[in-house]
Amino acid sequence: MTAALALHGVSKAFGPIEVLHGVDFALHPGEVHALIGENGAGKSTMMKILGGYIPATGGEVRLDGKAVRFASSDAAETAGVVMIHQEFNLAEYLSVEQNVFLGRELRRGWLLDHRAMQARTSELMDTLEAGVAPTARVSRISVPQKQMVEIAKALSRDVRVLIMDEPTAVLTGAEAEVLFKQIRRLRDEGAAILFTSHKLDEVKGIADRVTVLRDGAVVSHGEAGEFTEDTMATAMVGREMSDLFPSKRAGGDEIVLEARGITVPGRVEDASLTLRRGEILGIGGLVGAGRTELVEGIVGLRPRTGEVRLNGEALPADAAEARRRGLVYLTEDRKGAGLLMEKSLRENLTLSVLHRFARPLIDRKAEEAALTEAIRDYDIRAPRRDMKVGNLSGGNQQKLLLAKTMLADPDVVVIDEPTRGIDIGTKSQIYDLIHRLAGEGRSVIVISSEMPELIGLASRVYVMHAGRIAGELAGQDVTEDRIIRLATGLGGDREKAA
Repeated sequence: MTAALALHGVSKAFGPIEVLHGVDFALHPGEVHALIGENGAGKSTMMKILGGYIPATGGEVRLDGKAVRFASSDAAETAGVVMIHQEFNLAEYLSVEQNVFLGRELRRGWLLDHRAMQARTSELMDTLEAGVAPTARVSRISVPQKQMVEIAKALSRDVRVLIMDEPTAVLTGAEAEVLFKQIRRLRDEGAAILFTSHKLDEVKGIADRVTVLRDGAVVSHGEAGEFTEDTMATAMVGREMSDLFPSKRAGGDEIVLEARGITVPGRVEDASLTLRRGEILGIGGLVGAGRTELVEGIVGLRPRTGEVRLNGEALPADAAEARRRGLVYLTEDRKGAGLLMEKSLRENLTLSVLHRFARPLIDRKAEEAALTEAIRDYDIRAPRRDMKVGNLSGGNQQKLLLAKTMLADPDVVVIDEPTRGIDIGTKSQIYDLIHRLAGEGRSVIVISSEMPELIGLASRVYVMHAGRIAGELAGQDVTEDRIIRLATGLGGDREKAA
């Protein structure tokens, strides 16, 4: 069968650095082909070449067996090749309908046909079970809903080849299943689909074929049935991944953070928790259960009632005061709220503690020394120190965000979704860094939607359901079954903290 879209001996260099080395790759009609690899393996570069966003340095791109050079992504879309990016490409202050049809508006004579566009948008969003009105402003909808808008944009086109870069990174399991229904429908209608994900269980469940990329070269490929999650992970990183998590840390007896009766209006009601010195504590639950809102209330990023005590002293609902007293929060939205994508590594690293580098003018030499130390201690991999942070891989952005946060020398660290959108090799590094923080006597709260992450890292887990803490699990009781039961409101024994 002739491939719908293929690469033949494709290489790509940025200046003197070659990031793809003679890659052969084929997408066939009526199949889902998973492309997997660590961050930095070259996946995004491959997809951008296939989608017409950047040209190859060497080799050929072939469409229906014939060599083609897409002048732009628009030219690729005209040929039926559509890409859904990991990073949202939405106009925040336009409506959902306007985003779906931006640049391809439907017209009735000289006028825009808003009725037709709203009807089609409503149909697409209903199909994706997104629960979003076509007239809703994009800036006011949730991150998962924004991802569904990006997917709706792609589905509104006449798609022959669909390239999906981490489409489920911000989706719940239920939302991902809705997307998979659409992927299977498109496949059955004859579309060729390229799917990338760091969630290997998803790859195993949706893909017909798998290609593994490492260091810019294809190292393994075949039918999906030939792979297990373990063999995929091993091929990606070039080593066994059986020891993904370090040994657990239970922490000491000293309580460093205590929250009692926390209520965040409309989000969280009467939640209480404790955190011990040197402990890694997990907070689980389904998306929308109030996990993030609870910790944002505790650290003072949201209005709240109830009492918070840090090292025995009352803490007001003031994020600046919490930070000054050693309680910091790493947001789940590292691109929107954690880092400045258009600024350099140095500027991002020192921004929140800039006063420490004022002499009174900013001491650039001291900033560069701090960056050197952060790159070493957190294994931040960047081709150039002066590059924009937006050009780093997701894993390296997360390590930079962690280094930036730790520059304030906090006592308590709250990390929301520590490995979202990060490859399995870098996940292991992040887990080791979290374990190291606890080993230094710091206390860590991890909020995660990934069950293995909670089970593998945390000695205790609070599980939330519908804005309340449904239960607390500790030791051997931190299991998938017990977490799921509590998260879905089925109940379960609540283990009291010792």
